[in-house]
Amino acid sequence: MSTTSPALLGPADIRQLAGRLDVRPTKQLGQNFVVDANTVRRIARLAEIGPDDLVTEIGPGLGSLTLALLETGAQVVAVEIDPKLAAELPATIATRCPPEVAARFSIVESDALLVQAAQLEVDGRTPTAVVANLPYNVAVPVLLTLLERIPTLRSGLVMVQAEVADRLAARPGDKAYGVPSVKAAWYADVRWAGAVSRQVFWPVPNVESGLVQFTARPHPVADVSREEVFACVDAAFAQRRKTLRAALAGWAGSADAAEAALRKAGIDPKTRGERLTVEQFAALAAAR
Repeated sequence: MSTTSPALLGPADIRQLAGRLDVRPTKQLGQNFVVDANTVRRIARLAEIGPDDLVTEIGPGLGSLTLALLETGAQVVAVEIDPKLAAELPATIATRCPPEVAARFSIVESDALLVQAAQLEVDGRTPTAVVANLPYNVAVPVLLTLLERIPTLRSGLVMVQAEVADRLAARPGDKAYGVPSVKAAWYADVRWAGAVSRQVFWPVPNVESGLVQFTARPHPVADVSREEVFACVDAAFAQRRKTLRAALAGWAGSADAAEAALRKAGIDPKTRGERLTVEQFAALAAAR
């Protein structure tokens, strides 16, 4: 290890650490640890973070990505639900980093779906970026929760199941476009940032993975709350093969009321939800 850089974890390091801790990755927590140093460095590079950033990492596990994030010069606050992993990670960081690098790390033991922005404050700042290998089973709710609760987030890069990546980055009219696509677009411009081989994980997952990058942007302008817009989105995709006139009948009170709101928003009642942008959903919610 140099005097200024962390010593990243390799496959042997991770297996040795997991064995010492008697840690066995569980499907329940969606744990698949990245064991390839080139991959974590790639993620940190694509995230475009640096010394000015406070990065939150969700589910750091044994710390392979954490070390790569610290290598960029960023401050890192990790959120880990597993008590054993949360207790060990500071020691791993202290062992593999110079003191001045280790000082830029902190950890919060919590469920990412429950954590609040105030818990992630460091020196009076809340995170500017999120970079994480998100557990496959909760990736979408975790990402949307963070975007909702941490308004200071400017950007992020998350690794998720490839199918989830497709959904998050989909555009209106795409086959994968749906509720996650629209809700993520409320907060940010979201785009596909590359594939990740399943061979870089331990254990090797049964699914492919992908990287999703986002840049925060202002919410659509509408005289309506996010909750009201999201209720409209949920209703539109609950019966996605139906026209919006039919799919939104329950949401609007009747098919006729849905048609009136659609026409007021300038949307053809025969359109399906998969064709609407987040701005159109906002206009529709406001029209009701």
